Amino acid sequence: MICLLLVAGHDAVLETQIKNDFTGLYSHLTGVPKALLPGVGGKKILDFWWDTVNMRQLFSEVYLVTNADKYKHYERWATANDFPVENVVNDGSTTLEDQLGAVADLELAIRSRRLQDDIMVIAGGMLCADQNFDIAQVLRFFRSKPGELVIYYELEEGEKSCSRGIVEVCPESYRVTRFLEKPRDGLTTSRLASVVFYCLRKDTLPYLSAFLSRQPDAQGRSLGMFWEWLINEEKLPVFGMKLPTGFQLIGQVTLSDYNKWLTRYSAKQQESPGKPIVCRSYARVGLMGNPSDGFNGKTIAMTISNFWAEVTLTQSQSLVLLPHPLNDPTEFGSLQDLFSISRKEGYQGGLRLLQATCKKFYQFCSKQGIALTKQNFTLKYNTNIPRQVGLAGSSAIVSATLKCLMRFYNVTDGDLPKPIRANFILSVETDELFITAGLQDRVVQVYEGLIYMDFSKQLMDENGYGEYIPMDMSNVPPFWLAYLGDPSDSGRIHSNIRQRWLNGDPVVVQAIKSFAELTDQARVALECKDWPRLADLMDQNFELRRSVYTDEGLGPGNLKMVQLAREYGSAVKLPGSGGAVVGLCLDRDKLVELRNAFQEAGCVFCEIAPYDPLSAGAHIQG
Repeated sequence: MICLLLVAGHDAVLETQIKNDFTGLYSHLTGVPKALLPGVGGKKILDFWWDTVNMRQLFSEVYLVTNADKYKHYERWATANDFPVENVVNDGSTTLEDQLGAVADLELAIRSRRLQDDIMVIAGGMLCADQNFDIAQVLRFFRSKPGELVIYYELEEGEKSCSRGIVEVCPESYRVTRFLEKPRDGLTTSRLASVVFYCLRKDTLPYLSAFLSRQPDAQGRSLGMFWEWLINEEKLPVFGMKLPTGFQLIGQVTLSDYNKWLTRYSAKQQESPGKPIVCRSYARVGLMGNPSDGFNGKTIAMTISNFWAEVTLTQSQSLVLLPHPLNDPTEFGSLQDLFSISRKEGYQGGLRLLQATCKKFYQFCSKQGIALTKQNFTLKYNTNIPRQVGLAGSSAIVSATLKCLMRFYNVTDGDLPKPIRANFILSVETDELFITAGLQDRVVQVYEGLIYMDFSKQLMDENGYGEYIPMDMSNVPPFWLAYLGDPSDSGRIHSNIRQRWLNGDPVVVQAIKSFAELTDQARVALECKDWPRLADLMDQNFELRRSVYTDEGLGPGNLKMVQLAREYGSAVKLPGSGGAVVGLCLDRDKLVELRNAFQEAGCVFCEIAPYDPLSAGAHIQG
């Protein structure tokens, strides 16, 4: 791979304004080309790009293409920065009027230096908001696709699409379906701006000469016009990769533009790197329909603020994953202490969840065409979600970690939409850690609140995800939760039900259909605030589950809690895979007696505090 840095533009407007500025603030910059102006952190703009591509393991050669008017500046820069002076290409132009045009400059470098390899082309005078992205990731994505590559970013608020080359990108294939050079208003709704940051295969390089033969005027020889022709008319396969950052000082700019963007990006760089990103995800209770989320059924679930997982990300020199002192113990008081903790907590804490999420996130972004910055961070987590009781503690840690990573790397909801995010979280657990799980927990933890979910086969086959509908949480009834104090023998519900369902067992198939019907009826009851009807449906949900899984499958601990709840007239069902029960007691006096009974039976009891993202406080980000 060969890299060409283009700095042959004649920045007439910017140079003139610097020369005519009477404040004296810019007198030392008179005559200095744009790429050699101070950039973020005081380094020259070109210094950043040279640091980025000066990697012999990636590029066999790097060339700088400039003009005759500024050649001496770049020759001096090359000498001072260990850049091979013989690789500075002079296009011979001295003014804006006799410029060759960017495509002609590119073709000149290729022809004069007899370059016969894939090339990367970058405008060396662009100002970049985040100056440490992973160039190797860009090259890997380029080599994974059967075509050329354009880099794009999402326009910031206030930026006009008519000032940029705009791309329309297929979200499934990442192919650029249309390229519009500075489109007029109304021609496209896309806000994805292409910048001079491209990869071209050596077999495509002859198209440069073909394009130049069509464009005798230097004004029409812009790289934007070249890509518009190559994509829209020649129909060559070109793919897009997003850099989640901003780019500025593209083309002719003013002194005001330079000051504005330099100030903004410098302020961003100076933001305290020690300021942590803190994100929470909440435990959930399945109110209706579970376990049908893994069987193309329907469910209703709700996040609760009683229990949560919290992840903290802080920028750091190296990437560090900190073990939790309680959940990831490596030091014990004695062998008996190790035995007791391992028996109750198991062998695997949350550290593996952090690591698997980071690995999968990088893999996802690489595949989806999102180039990440090379920033490092320290991750730590905390959680109060009880283990082994089916409240989605593992997925809460993964969900909170993903929120932190998205914020840190500026990956947006558009890059990773909520339905896909739930699939991502599930894949971390199932593909990386081989945890048996379904989508319900991940969906409700991504959307948060009270969520109706339809996982019908048609939806899953067509979209890859179901239909997820947030429901009104105002005045939800007084749900309660109880779980076993020592859940190590709760026997999370394992059975052959899934295999029977896959085999078309009519008993199981009918049960899943009945779960879905109960869910639809519960949705109506919730919307109408018909709490007695909802309580009856919860009881029916449990009995249906009991008929399929059998008492042996449910285990004595779960059955004991259900029986105790019913003795006090409360509706009750399992909120997850076992070890806990969720109930609805409409008699407040009975609720007090119920609490006492569960506590005397050695269980933990609490009234549920629903987590509504629309009314929650903002003390915890995410």
